[in-house]
Amino acid sequence: MSTDQIKKTVFLQASRARIWKALSDINEFGDWFGVKLNGQFVPGSHLRGKVTHQGYEHYPFEIMIDRVEPRRLLSWRWHPNAVDSKVDYSSEPTTLVVFELEDAPGGTQLTLVESGFDGIPESRRSEAHRGNEQGWTMQMESIQRHVTQAA
Repeated sequence: MSTDQIKKTVFLQASRARIWKALSDINEFGDWFGVKLNGQFVPGSHLRGKVTHQGYEHYPFEIMIDRVEPRRLLSWRWHPNAVDSKVDYSSEPTTLVVFELEDAPGGTQLTLVESGFDGIPESRRSEAHRGNEQGWTMQMESIQRHVTQAA
């Protein structure tokens, strides 16, 4: 089992266009992901906002958009588990989050890969990996609910 990456795959009974909208529209993304962001998913953009999950509203959310390939791929960089407001994470390496869409019979396959955990300081690496492993499982369930309800 790799400690450097997390990989999740889910089959969604929705078109690639529908899944892409859920991933790339800032408001739809916020609805299922549980964040409030301003801006757009454009390569090079730095998006900041807040988590909207009950009990976690004080957590910041910050990503740097890496690649956007419509209806195929969206990626960003972030500091995983950067939740302590007293810590400056800016000098730490980031992980890369990649959402990739592929056609599948009757719908779309969504694959999420977050990589780069081995570069995270050892003092918080395992907690970041464990937390994101659980978090990505919940997020894949969340997008599945979102696109199913909206269909």
